[in-house]
Amino acid sequence: MPTFTQILHRTYSESPDSVAVHLLQNKQPDLPITYRDLIHGAAGYARALEQASVQPGEVVVLILQHGEALISAFFGAVLHGAIPSIMPFLTEKLSPDRYRADLAALIEIIRPAAIVTYPEFVPEVQSAINSAASHPVRAVLVSTEVGSAEPDFATLAGLSRSEEDIVLLQHSSGTTGLQKGVALSQRAVTHQLEKYVAAIRLSPQDVIVSWLPLYHDMGLIAGFVMPILTRTPLVLMSPFDWVRAPYKLLQAVSQYRGTLTWLPNFAYNFCAQKIRDRDLEGVDLSSWRAVINCSEPTHWKSHHAFLERFQSRRLRPDALATCYAMAENVFAVTQGGIGEPVTVDEVDQRALLTERRARPSIVGDGSLKLLSAGRPLAGMQVRVLDDQRRDLPERQLGEIAIKSECMLTGYFNRDDLTAQAFYDGWYLTGDLGYLVNGEVYVTGRKKDLIIVGGKNVYPQDLERLAGEVPGVHPGRVVAFGVFDEDAGTEEVVIVAEADTEDDSERQRLADEIRQAVTRGSDVALRQAHVVGPQWLLKTSSGKIARLANRDKYLAAMEDGG
Repeated sequence: MPTFTQILHRTYSESPDSVAVHLLQNKQPDLPITYRDLIHGAAGYARALEQASVQPGEVVVLILQHGEALISAFFGAVLHGAIPSIMPFLTEKLSPDRYRADLAALIEIIRPAAIVTYPEFVPEVQSAINSAASHPVRAVLVSTEVGSAEPDFATLAGLSRSEEDIVLLQHSSGTTGLQKGVALSQRAVTHQLEKYVAAIRLSPQDVIVSWLPLYHDMGLIAGFVMPILTRTPLVLMSPFDWVRAPYKLLQAVSQYRGTLTWLPNFAYNFCAQKIRDRDLEGVDLSSWRAVINCSEPTHWKSHHAFLERFQSRRLRPDALATCYAMAENVFAVTQGGIGEPVTVDEVDQRALLTERRARPSIVGDGSLKLLSAGRPLAGMQVRVLDDQRRDLPERQLGEIAIKSECMLTGYFNRDDLTAQAFYDGWYLTGDLGYLVNGEVYVTGRKKDLIIVGGKNVYPQDLERLAGEVPGVHPGRVVAFGVFDEDAGTEEVVIVAEADTEDDSERQRLADEIRQAVTRGSDVALRQAHVVGPQWLLKTSSGKIARLANRDKYLAAMEDGG
């Protein structure tokens, strides 16, 4: 298989003036970046890394804002044969103390040779470097001080890298994610691209439109690496611009005739709720052939709300698709909704919660519609295991395990975590789900388990029940366990967001949440709390941060509510 640098070299020779990326910029004209521009910018960073004595195979951490510098720095590290790793930069959404501690821990574990950042962030980087003095970073490159260069492919070290060499590190967005760098080889990534291109039927007529952050596997692979290496036009906007103005995504799809976009489930609700009619004037979504729900458990109601909101803008029902993916497999494990509608499995809700079995249900009360994540990509193997790691029959919930040619080389400098993640050659995902007719259904995370009186309770099930209460923001609910000293076991707590500021209305909603959860599960819920908008904390990739919200709740209780 060709390496990244070999692919870029060929593209530079054959199509230098083709536009690789249309970079959308806030309050500025869109910036078209040709492959010539991209390679020249990357060659400038490759030269800067060489001058900084960074060696091929060493890690380069990139902490850059959305923009041309991030694109150039990533591929510059690749051309130099170094290993790029994109990290989020500090924003008002992240805890500064936690971010600094995580960055220092990353430097200790990953041991990067260099960090590339923007001028205003240099003091933060230097502070983190000083905190991790046992592993000094040799160079801090400032983006404004690196220029473009004419590439000399004969001397670029990236051409000498083999397909088994690590080409990039991905970091998950979890609370300890900065300490778990997923090391991916050239071979694993190119194999993933080959299989995923076939699964989504990528063609020269496609245009990918993305707002996803590049420090998350969905944004990095589906919304960046894949389109650039396959010469698929990419329209790239900032995730921060999307949060402030989600309608810009739809306007970009309409303007550039976008065909493919990936969204986490919460984004379907966010778009449906926040985008106003006045921002949709002239928007035509008929070019969208796949809007792919990925990166967190998918919800039928989210798809339904999204379709209902934008069908008048010619969004086709068959464009709604699903995917199951993870950084440890580069990206996609399964794909659904391409060429045929996503399968909807209607199951008995109580059986799912109490028996851990997805028993088909008669339509009506007590039934739950679950979206299939699709079938495994070619060459991907998927099993569902019980706690003793035995195979479970169809429709029985257990831990999803996978095996493929796209697997991580390991967690970088963490052999202990790598060993724990595998069982008999199978990667243990930590995700819960079940199989039906060769299709995969993902229901949540095993690690979020709450144990109440010896009974296993999965918070995502309770969050789903609470989210169905009218007045509660869909996708803005969190459930977690708090140890009760008197009872000697955990007690379930649910915190849910609503728009109302009225205390009596919040109490009414809390009562309805308690009733809905108690009625729909075996949990007699006592602790339900309704809060205002923006109370709940999210990870850098937009997922509800369960542990952080538990800590925030406990702190609020200590301060008197």
